[in-house]
Amino acid sequence: MKPGTTDSTRWQELTESVREAGQYTTRAEAERVTRIVLSALGGHVTGDERVALAQALPREAGRVIASQIPATHPLTAREFVESIATRIEGATPATARWDVSSVLSTLAETIGPSLTTSILAQLPPGYALLFGRAELATTASSSAAL
Repeated sequence: MKPGTTDSTRWQELTESVREAGQYTTRAEAERVTRIVLSALGGHVTGDERVALAQALPREAGRVIASQIPATHPLTAREFVESIATRIEGATPATARWDVSSVLSTLAETIGPSLTTSILAQLPPGYALLFGRAELATTASSSAAL
């Protein structure tokens, strides 16, 4: 955190980055989408990665992540996007994908490549694109290709 930067300022910076990435007209809209996506993600990231994620984010975002009950069944990336579509009034799978990508790609920039990679390793295949990355090859696939 920059010297003199308050946690409130960090939250505003995060939601402003989401607003810019998603081309939302207001920060309030970006904040609403950010809360929805982070709450859904919070149920799918567990263990040390969940703690590290909550600590790497502004306190408000960390609370949203940490307050979620861990999911009993991890959603595929497509199911994750569809679940977001049901939480946003008037959303379609296409607009929900935009919303999810806007938040998660901003999140990846905020938390850095190492933690992003750890989180992606925990999630089912398909999430990397939502975080603004190319899909990572699994070890088994890489070994088979050799």
